[in-house]
Amino acid sequence: MATVQLTAEKFKAEVFDYTQGKDWNFKGDKPAIIDFYADWCGPCKMVAPIFEELSEEYKKDITIYKVDTEVEQELAAMFGIQSIPSILFIPMDKTPMMQRGALPKNNLKQVIDKELLQN
Repeated sequence: MATVQLTAEKFKAEVFDYTQGKDWNFKGDKPAIIDFYADWCGPCKMVAPIFEELSEEYKKDITIYKVDTEVEQELAAMFGIQSIPSILFIPMDKTPMMQRGALPKNNLKQVIDKELLQN
């Protein structure tokens, strides 16, 4: 599995420590995507293999994380997750962008190429 499962502690260590301030301060060394999902969610199950494929295709360029909203309720609440899947795109030097709902692979690649990998 190339995607990385995130806990609240790992999120604070690798992505953003929201206990240290409200202003977004991304800690990563390359752009990232966070897939907020639940095991019972049908659309989440549809996009899960797509994220695995993308994490292999872009393994040198981006990190793809997964957050189980049932387990990591603190993280889900912090981002105001009310529907799943919700996908957070994190560019290196811009504000993160949230997308609600499942996206097809070509749309995800378009966002990665235009929003995350553009210098």
